[in-house]
Amino acid sequence: MMLRYALRTVRHRKAGFLGAFVALLCAAALITACGTLLETGLRGRIATERYAGAPVLVSADQNVHETTVTEKKGKTKTKHKAKPVAERAWLPASAVDTVRSVPGVGRAVPELTFQAVPLTGAAGTAKPSYGHAWTSAALTPFTLAEGRAPGNADEVVIDRDLAARAGLAPGARLAVQSTGDPKTYTVSGVARTAAGGLGHQSALFFSDAEAARLAARPGRVSAIGVLPGAGVNAEQLAARVARALEGTTARVSTGDDRGPVEFLDAAGARTRLVSMGGAMGGTSLLVAVLVVAGTFALSVQQRHRELALLRAIAATPRQLRGMLGREALLVGLAAGIAGALAGLPLAAWLYGRFVATGAVPATLERTAGILPMIAAVAASLLGGWAAARITGRRVARIRPAEALAEAAVERARPAWARTVAGLLLLAGGAVLVVVLGSLRTEPASTPVTFLAVVVLAGAVSLLGPLLVRGAAALLAGPLSLTGPGGRLATANLRGNATRMASAVTPLTLLVGMTCTVLFVTPTLGDAGRAQAREGVRAPWVLAAQGPGVGAEAADRVRRTPGVTAVTEIVHTSVRVGLAKYAAQGVTPAGLTRTWDPGVTGGSLDGFGEGRAAVSELAAEQLGLRPGSPLRLTLGDGTPVTVTVSAVYARGLGFGDVTLPHALVAAHVDNPLASSVLVAAEPGVGRERLASVAGVPVLSAAEADAVRERRDAAGAELNLLAMGLVLAFTAIAAVNTLAMSTAERFREFALLRLAGAQRRQVLRMLRAEAVGVLLMGVVLGSGIAAAVLTAFSVGMTGAAAPVVLPVVWAGVAGAAALLALPAVALPGRLALRLRPVDVATSS
Repeated sequence: MMLRYALRTVRHRKAGFLGAFVALLCAAALITACGTLLETGLRGRIATERYAGAPVLVSADQNVHETTVTEKKGKTKTKHKAKPVAERAWLPASAVDTVRSVPGVGRAVPELTFQAVPLTGAAGTAKPSYGHAWTSAALTPFTLAEGRAPGNADEVVIDRDLAARAGLAPGARLAVQSTGDPKTYTVSGVARTAAGGLGHQSALFFSDAEAARLAARPGRVSAIGVLPGAGVNAEQLAARVARALEGTTARVSTGDDRGPVEFLDAAGARTRLVSMGGAMGGTSLLVAVLVVAGTFALSVQQRHRELALLRAIAATPRQLRGMLGREALLVGLAAGIAGALAGLPLAAWLYGRFVATGAVPATLERTAGILPMIAAVAASLLGGWAAARITGRRVARIRPAEALAEAAVERARPAWARTVAGLLLLAGGAVLVVVLGSLRTEPASTPVTFLAVVVLAGAVSLLGPLLVRGAAALLAGPLSLTGPGGRLATANLRGNATRMASAVTPLTLLVGMTCTVLFVTPTLGDAGRAQAREGVRAPWVLAAQGPGVGAEAADRVRRTPGVTAVTEIVHTSVRVGLAKYAAQGVTPAGLTRTWDPGVTGGSLDGFGEGRAAVSELAAEQLGLRPGSPLRLTLGDGTPVTVTVSAVYARGLGFGDVTLPHALVAAHVDNPLASSVLVAAEPGVGRERLASVAGVPVLSAAEADAVRERRDAAGAELNLLAMGLVLAFTAIAAVNTLAMSTAERFREFALLRLAGAQRRQVLRMLRAEAVGVLLMGVVLGSGIAAAVLTAFSVGMTGAAAPVVLPVVWAGVAGAAALLALPAVALPGRLALRLRPVDVATSS
């Protein structure tokens, strides 16, 4: 019987269930989009291009491994963990002979892969460009379409796509920058694949000797392509090759496993997508729970009279709870299916934006599996059912007479269970804020930051009636100045605090989350740039043009009369154990003339070969001090041990580990300097340095502006990542406000019958909306301020969050643009009904 009643209720109260449907639909779409990103990170295909002609591929292990052995209750447990390194790991060239000796190997082709950027200025989107030896062209395979193979160190073969884009043909001259200063080559030939070219990269082929010089890894190869002999099965051959290489760092790949070897950035993007999708999905789920619960609470509250009448005609509490649950399941099923379908194009758009901004390479193919859709539908069903059952508990439990009384007048005070739960959430949010103030790494602090915002907004949701009544007391004076409408608005805020709290919560969440997203990155970026400004002593900076500044250019500047010190800087990351630290390599000679990291322990005077300087954070985490040995793994997986010579304070500006330039440059994919600091006597100016170096010369202030623009691009990525959550919150705020207003047509009719004019009711609505908006903005801003302050204390050591007044005003203005029309439009529609018809309707 109650199922039939639930079906009829949904059919005849479509408008009443519309708000819940919209909330669940948006939640399902958001979960599907985030789940698709997560699935892409876990299962996304990385197809090989360059090694398509080599069924078996041998490469170096791209991970750092750690094995821990623990004993507990007489049992020994062994755990193996692995983390990827930042650069390409290389194999010893002797592995080629080992592979060639394996039975069934037709040909073992050594591969050299290194950056080789053609300086063509061609229009269109440039692809990543890599150099190789011509003898490895068979791994794709590439064949000559025009011209001939490179015969000496001054010739190069380019792929057909690059030739077409740059308008090059055999005999043309082409400048290429690889691991040193640019060099001009003669195009000896144009090569093509069976498909015409490579989709995601450009290939340049040099003579074997020139490729070895440019790769700058003597005695090493980046991979070995294995071509099976006639009639040899590739999988069986791979197993034999793997057995021959046991005990080495070599890894054997076949099929789609070759893709991650070729595209290291795509393999790294998998980890980022898993982390990003998980963080976005978790935050989205928490926001969805909060929003959906608030929406259903408002929906049930609006039906209080109907539910009370059902209790009065002998409906049991169990029947009412069952009816509410079935209604929610019906709405949740429809919304979940529609939202899951809508989430697929949303995921495609989000993935496209990540690719466009460079956060995810296009070589990592997006998956569109059914699991995220199933999870979205399940979450909609479970979320709607749980929200309806919980919010309908009281009206289903109390006696019929009390239910009718509460349907007419809202309770004077909220239920004690709600208040206790709100206080517990408030305490939990306070604990998260305190914990956030002690976290000093961005990966650890970021999820806690957004979790704290959601938890505190949840506390506002539960404590909302008390907060609304308190705010109404403060706003009574200002609102009374607006006339009868303001006084009516004050009475409504006090007498209908629970309904008003349902409208305040999404606005609080919207303002709090938006301010946090917008100001987290500037808080960290400004602190880092301030440390960099204070630590750079050099008046001039050679800026990277193309892939970087070559060592030859730095040496020319170093030999210029009047130049006192030149510091080349190359960036990478290292691992100490499995922990990852941002690192840089700097030229030791004259370092203190160009760079001041704020040394707090030891000295940079002895900095050089076999030495390192570390930040205070790294020193604290690793238990280091001047003189301590530091065992670390460089970017390409090479283990080294250095001695700590200094500890410095400006880790945000310069990274956590500083090593000699020569050590870092020998173990990174791009050994060119990202910038070069130049200290010179007053008579040496920009024009003179630029003419010697052949690259742009910036002042320290201009270099800081470049870094600020780079940080702004990172902030855009964070906003994009959380943009869907913010959009969902904005829709929820509008949805809740519209629901809250549209169902008050009976109240408006009674006011009209009591003598209130239409414009007075509208003034009352506007005053209420302003009051709700002020509460949402103040509470949301307060939550954001507390969370950002704790984030700033943990990450920068100072309670100095960056809050841009213009941006904050824009957030408040956007909230007003959402809230005021969401109240005014439904209110005007409700006032079109004749008061007598409404008052006499059943």
